[in-house]
Amino acid sequence: MRRLATMGRDRLDLLYLSPFPPSPPTFGAQRRVQGLMAAGGGRHDITAVSLITPELDAGSAERAMREYCREVVLVPARPWRGAQKRMLQARSLVSSRSFERRLYDLPRLRRVLDSLLSRRAFDVVTVELPFLAHELLASVPRGRQRPRLVLDEPHIALDLARQQARTQSGIARRIHNATNWPKIKREEMDLWRRFDGVTFCSEKDEARARALVPSMRTAVVPNAADVQYFKPRPSDPTPDGRTVIFFGAINYYPNVDGLLYLLREIWPLIARSHPQARLQIVGQHPTPEILAFQGPSVEVTGSVDDVRPHLARAAVSIVPLRIGGGTRFKILEAMAMARPVVSTSLGAEGIEAEPERQLLVADDPGAFARAVARVLDDAQLADRLGREGRSLVERRYSWDAAAQRLDLFFREVLVSQITSADPGEVIG
Repeated sequence: MRRLATMGRDRLDLLYLSPFPPSPPTFGAQRRVQGLMAAGGGRHDITAVSLITPELDAGSAERAMREYCREVVLVPARPWRGAQKRMLQARSLVSSRSFERRLYDLPRLRRVLDSLLSRRAFDVVTVELPFLAHELLASVPRGRQRPRLVLDEPHIALDLARQQARTQSGIARRIHNATNWPKIKREEMDLWRRFDGVTFCSEKDEARARALVPSMRTAVVPNAADVQYFKPRPSDPTPDGRTVIFFGAINYYPNVDGLLYLLREIWPLIARSHPQARLQIVGQHPTPEILAFQGPSVEVTGSVDDVRPHLARAAVSIVPLRIGGGTRFKILEAMAMARPVVSTSLGAEGIEAEPERQLLVADDPGAFARAVARVLDDAQLADRLGREGRSLVERRYSWDAAAQRLDLFFREVLVSQITSADPGEVIG
């Protein structure tokens, strides 16, 4: 295999395109993009183009991103909520395009991308999630080859859309999801065929996608944790032996579904067997359905500046998810803090953790409640799970290791460009 050095250099010009600013991160997909970009920023020149919604602080986002980016461009996005969103959803029912593709169809974004790609010869353009990947990324400085295109899939969008179509309640939502998810499937599979490479965060996601499009070039670039940030510290509070913590974005449908499952079917069992147990729900944008469960043994904390003290104080971190894709940051970050984890099988999917060694796994309400009770009752078990989980994350799930795998994939894609370049790709 020819070395990338035949292209004259090892430092790459990379363009990242994402539907949100990766920094400062408040939810999982942001953490993935920030982790990979920050870990690669020392080895490559990174330009970032991100959409930004009105409620976010553009100045704060740009300052945080400039710590690892050479250039940052923030493009105003359409709002995710309100009448404008509902009108767009209604129009998408009679459109051949998915709602998400229409949502991200922004003339200003196209102008920004055309300008950047016309004046700078990027080696690789990485697009986060499929909904921005339909942009025309073909502009190239005269005499230069087009960049290689890599699609990063934190989860398979068609899988998540299909699960929501099957599980969400309400007639309007069901009609929208039933109509929308086949469009997402068609659009996503088309991108898998057209892009030079696609990265997935787990081998299971990769296998599911390749079963649909076997010809695509793929790699597994796992989610990870910042093992220097998420780690036990002498200043942290000690575990209190009674707090059960759930943390994550509470307006994200898989999290809402998992929390309602917990609150309705699992928590009453735990509260009955362990009256002193306390559930703490930490995360941005708690929904009215979740807030309705607040009481003496259930605290909905909302967003916090630093989740680490809350994790350190908790006796156990739980992941009662029933739908979703990708891998869960909430597991990796709890493990990095040396906290024991109880998860459903789907919640733990894609993480190479051994049940009973690095975490406990249970899939029905009674079994899940009993697993939580085991940790609450057995400090030695809790300590052992925490130590083993921390060790696993240090060995396999650091951002440096993930970024090295992504870097290798970029080089594989670029080498394929050298060995099988299409002469017609050079813009004369």
